[in-house]
Amino acid sequence: MPKQPRFKTKYPGVVYIEGTAADGRPERVYYILFRKDGTLIEEKAGRQFQDDMTPARASRLRTQKIEGKVPLNKERREEDAALKEAWTVAKLWHEYKEKNPHVKAINKDEDRFNCYLAKPFGQKEPKDLVPLDVDRVRITLLKTLKPATVKNSLELLRRIINFGVKKHLCPGINFTIQMPVVHNLKTEDLSAEQLVRLIKAIDEDANVQVADIMRMALFTGMRKGEIFHLQWRHVDFERGFIHITDPKGGPDQTIPLNDGARAVLERHPQDPESEYVFPGHDGGFRRNAHRVVNRIKAAAGLPKDFRPLHGLRHVYASMLASSGQVDLFTLQKLLTHKSPLMTQRYAHLRDEALRKASNLAGDIIGKIQKNADAPNHRMERAGK
Repeated sequence: MPKQPRFKTKYPGVVYIEGTAADGRPERVYYILFRKDGTLIEEKAGRQFQDDMTPARASRLRTQKIEGKVPLNKERREEDAALKEAWTVAKLWHEYKEKNPHVKAINKDEDRFNCYLAKPFGQKEPKDLVPLDVDRVRITLLKTLKPATVKNSLELLRRIINFGVKKHLCPGINFTIQMPVVHNLKTEDLSAEQLVRLIKAIDEDANVQVADIMRMALFTGMRKGEIFHLQWRHVDFERGFIHITDPKGGPDQTIPLNDGARAVLERHPQDPESEYVFPGHDGGFRRNAHRVVNRIKAAAGLPKDFRPLHGLRHVYASMLASSGQVDLFTLQKLLTHKSPLMTQRYAHLRDEALRKASNLAGDIIGKIQKNADAPNHRMERAGK
């Protein structure tokens, strides 16, 4: 096919051909000509209507390409082709998301990726990352975000890369991602008086579903998500166990069905059309209970910063630890903590209970000594 004639413009190196727009009207298609490294290059700059291209804009684009500020069309095409083949962090994230649709925090992860990871890391392959890349992002994010948010975002980056390595999609990084230090291990507890008021408020609330959710949190220490996911088939009344599926992303766990939890579940109304113990409005998975939970919290007069459901998990753990009758390994199993480090926050409560128990020995010996000294003291006075 013969080459269409080029028409010059008043801008050096900018020409156009007569084309036709999508709506059928005549349209100019602009091209730029220049030499780079001794080679004459002709590139399409854009269409008059479709790309809003003008001779002046084409001339500016020509200058930018000569100066190397904008890549050549050929270079851009090669880069786009390479990106389609390369397993960039963004491509790995989309693959990870597709393969893990049921991960509990996938929606939060998507927000973290889009807000904090996509721009600095999205178009890079893991092998091209260096510690300085991650350090800059961590330092920048810490200026406006909480350390826990930054840590969760960088942990997502690490998880995405590990996924790619595990699936043999890409090589990994050769350094450890430095995480910000987080000091937010908050342990919530209630006094005996507050606990009495809370139980009274739970008993008096008309919403049986949410009231029993709070009772289960207090009697078992289960997480909110674990209670919401609980199905009747997970409750083994005969053997006395509750099966917890996918506890915070870990392997399935089993905890005892204690007398308090058994009493709650045995009297709890069952929805014949739902498999869930505490179903949502449509009989499916419950998403939240914050409105009623906060109402009960207010009726009990609890502190504003007390998190009703997660706080009851802490109350459960604190009660067991402070009793001095439960060792930390057992407490870890009851709370389904992956690591003993999470359970360690309750160690001081157990230590205090053991200290009090140990002091009993001193008190007993003191009383024995006092009783032993009393007759001698009376005899000494008689001798005088």
